[in-house]
Amino acid sequence: MKFTPRNLTPYVSARHYFGSEQRRHREAAKLSLAQLATVINSSKSTLARVETAELMPPPDLPPRLDAAFGTDEHFHGLYQLAKREAHPDQYRRFMDLEAQAETIENYEPQVVPGPFQTEVYARELFRSLDCWTSEQIEEHVAARMSRQASQRADGSPYRWAIIDESVIRRQAGSAECMYEQLASLLEQADTSHSKVQVVPFSAGLHTLMSGALTLLTLRNGSSVAYEEGIKVCHLYEAADAVKPWRRQYEVLRAIALSPAESANLIRKAMEAYQPCETPPS
Repeated sequence: MKFTPRNLTPYVSARHYFGSEQRRHREAAKLSLAQLATVINSSKSTLARVETAELMPPPDLPPRLDAAFGTDEHFHGLYQLAKREAHPDQYRRFMDLEAQAETIENYEPQVVPGPFQTEVYARELFRSLDCWTSEQIEEHVAARMSRQASQRADGSPYRWAIIDESVIRRQAGSAECMYEQLASLLEQADTSHSKVQVVPFSAGLHTLMSGALTLLTLRNGSSVAYEEGIKVCHLYEAADAVKPWRRQYEVLRAIALSPAESANLIRKAMEAYQPCETPPS
């Protein structure tokens, strides 16, 4: 059966236009996807997904395309526009990158970061969204626990979490749920493969208060940043875009309590959720 290329929609977004321009120049050069992949040392599947706008162009792709097609900085310019757009596949892209991470660093102002959540706590968070069925909630809980398992296996990434004090003070679910969550967090607060720091209320205001942030350091030494707001999330892959987020995270690390001090604060917070002993009959 003859392969029929998927129709493109170049004017939907800069990302779609980038993909259509890649196909236009590739076909003008009479190159197949496999041939172009060989020329620029990429993969056929990556190029195919970029052309159909299913994948955000990797940051090292634009200069390779410009060099291959002799287009000066044409693809570089398109990428500068595309990388600033919110795109629907960015979370899938983030998960792909997370699987390649050597280090995962989180900041959460309101809830325990996903890699540190217990199953019961995660279920309570998904229930609070009030927009999923019970089946969908269980699917998301299972997916989160599966990701955690892979992150704690041999060769797993080093995990560092900075959380606001409100995370350990705001009750999610029952007192038992919170007690078990904080106990789990305490176990991971200062180990050889994970650290937890708490930003106390006394630290005052800071630049990351309004949203969550995840920084990934990949095996090739590059870094990406994933910023989460209330309704909009954004994945940053270009080095110049990641740098300001890294700087803000380091400032936050400096004003947060040390892992040992954070562990003490977590212990104190656990007292509010301490299970009551049943009096003897």
